[in-house]
Amino acid sequence: MSTKLKNITFNDALEIVESLPDDQRESLVKIVKRRLIEKRRNRLAQSIKEAKEEYARGEIKKGTVDDLIREISK
Repeated sequence: MSTKLKNITFNDALEIVESLPDDQRESLVKIVKRRLIEKRRNRLAQSIKEAKEEYARGEIKKGTVDDLIREISK
C-alpha cells in the first residue's frame, strides 16, 4: 500500500468508489465480499488448529455445563 493511500479517509474511499462506473463498483463489492469471507474462513481455521493443538497437549477439559459452572465458581 502506498503512503499516499494510508492517509485516505473512509469518506474519501466512498467518493472514489462512487466515481467508478457501475460495473466496476459491482466488481469491487464482489471482491471485497470474497476477501471478507476468506478472512473469516482463515480465522476459523486458525481457531480450529489451535483448539486441536490444545486438545493434543491435554489442555482441554471435558465435562458438562454443570461441571463448567462448578469450575468457574471456585
